Amino acid sequence: MAIDFLSYNKPIIEEFRANKGVVGGDYEGFPLTLITTKGAKTGKDRVSPVSYIMDGDRVIITATNAGLDYHPQWYRNLQADPTLTVEVGDEKYEAVAVEIAEGPERERLWAELVASNHRLGRYQSKTSRQIPVLALERKAA
Repeated sequence: MAIDFLSYNKPIIEEFRANKGVVGGDYEGFPLTLITTKGAKTGKDRVSPVSYIMDGDRVIITATNAGLDYHPQWYRNLQADPTLTVEVGDEKYEAVAVEIAEGPERERLWAELVASNHRLGRYQSKTSRQIPVLALERKAA
């Protein structure tokens, strides 16, 4: 059965914005960011909640898609256009997504991501694809 991420995400997004980035339920205790991408086909803004860690001034996220065997739509949108809006707490800014495809940096960041959110390791074990790791780099003002 397909997951209806739009319906699932809507109350999470509303709670995030109402509480300056703090949410309960399944995400309680996990750092959560909202990313807004442009739909690759529609050009419409698409908002997605994603768990993250900080690496210096970069927000680091993963395209887990809950361990499904295909990438989330927001990741495909970023492949078409890597610019996005990032919301962390009550801060909102423009950024560029840079994929960290392999090597020691990806290994280090993946280990830190899994340590911060135990679900990520479980998601990786559910799929044969390598889950993408992305750095969201703030655009200069």
